[in-house]
Amino acid sequence: MEKAELKLRTKAFSLRALKLVRHLPRDVTGKVLANQLTRSALSVGANYRSACRARSRAEFLSKLGIVLEEADESAHWLEIIIEDKLLPASKVSALLQEANELTAIFFTATATTRRTPPPKS
Repeated sequence: MEKAELKLRTKAFSLRALKLVRHLPRDVTGKVLANQLTRSALSVGANYRSACRARSRAEFLSKLGIVLEEADESAHWLEIIIEDKLLPASKVSALLQEANELTAIFFTATATTRRTPPPKS
């Protein structure tokens, strides 16, 4: 997947998460989960953009690691929303699938980058 395409995909994930949190209950639990999911989901795209601007391989891997953590954390919050029945699974499952797919993409990208020798100067 191209960088530009992945930037769009991570931004779309963020926007979809924002739409979903608007439907959470406005009680204490809903507000906490809305805050947690908003922070982690928006962080996926923001940190991926930052990784694309990395000045070194080490910085790229560090930023990519953050993206991976945030995508996985987003999946966690979405699972909590489903399991606690705060929203119907039918409203959350597609976003959860995307969070899991992004986690897999960034896991693979991180592993591949670590295995691939750096270019010779």
